[in-house]
Amino acid sequence: MHIFTFRSPGNLSSCFPCSPEELRDDLYQRIAAEMNLSETAFITRVNPSENFTTGSRFRLRWFTPTTEINLCGHATLASAAVLFKHKKNVNPKLVFETRSGDLAVTQQGEGYVMDFPLNPPTQEDANDFRDVIKAAVGNHPIQDVYLCAQTKKLLVRLSDSCDRSVLTSLKVDPVALQRSETSGRVKGLIITMKGSPEIQPGYDFYSRYFAPWNGVPEDPVTGSAHTVLGSYWSNKLGKNKMLAYQCSSRGGELQLEVRPDGRINIFGESVTVLQGTITL
Repeated sequence: MHIFTFRSPGNLSSCFPCSPEELRDDLYQRIAAEMNLSETAFITRVNPSENFTTGSRFRLRWFTPTTEINLCGHATLASAAVLFKHKKNVNPKLVFETRSGDLAVTQQGEGYVMDFPLNPPTQEDANDFRDVIKAAVGNHPIQDVYLCAQTKKLLVRLSDSCDRSVLTSLKVDPVALQRSETSGRVKGLIITMKGSPEIQPGYDFYSRYFAPWNGVPEDPVTGSAHTVLGSYWSNKLGKNKMLAYQCSSRGGELQLEVRPDGRINIFGESVTVLQGTITL
């Protein structure tokens, strides 16, 4: 089985173009655990008569080291890069059938545009999540708490009085964070703050993302979190096109466009860092 590992952007993802037959779920999970990256993607053909060069629709699944997840941005970007760059796919647009519905990816210059669902969060009482907030940000002041029930992502906005260094210097213990929230309502924590659009390159907002509930202590750059962040910040800032930066140690930049049809375009680039084969 061929393996491709990409950096896209700031994050590493491994992608496996598989034979027409699906592998067993336990084998997918064991491979993802062995790769030990935030997410590992598996691509299979929808139509066995087509190949990875001629086909335009594929099935796509994502696994963390511990579980299968419903949506992943950087591994989708990397999967498209495998097909466009390495399999020389001839189509202008690829569509992936996933747990989150059909996701389209098109080439744009040196990068790719992903057509993702927008996942609006709703405002919550901070007291209902005081333990997880305390575990994540300590005594730093917060301004908003929102929850996207569909994706189980909790968004905590730091106060505008906080400097960016407050976000980047947070030391979040993944074990303590996971223990602080056991209701099942939260599977991922977004910590965000307003950006500095007046300072080049003009980021509209910053964020970090933690998901120890899914086996990911901190994800370097998270497309799925930006389906929630894009909705939140578009409403707060009154703009549809935004430039975001995820402030992990291997951080990355994301270009976002919130569309009127309830979808979001996420632009990113990828670089191949490894390719080879594994023996099952």
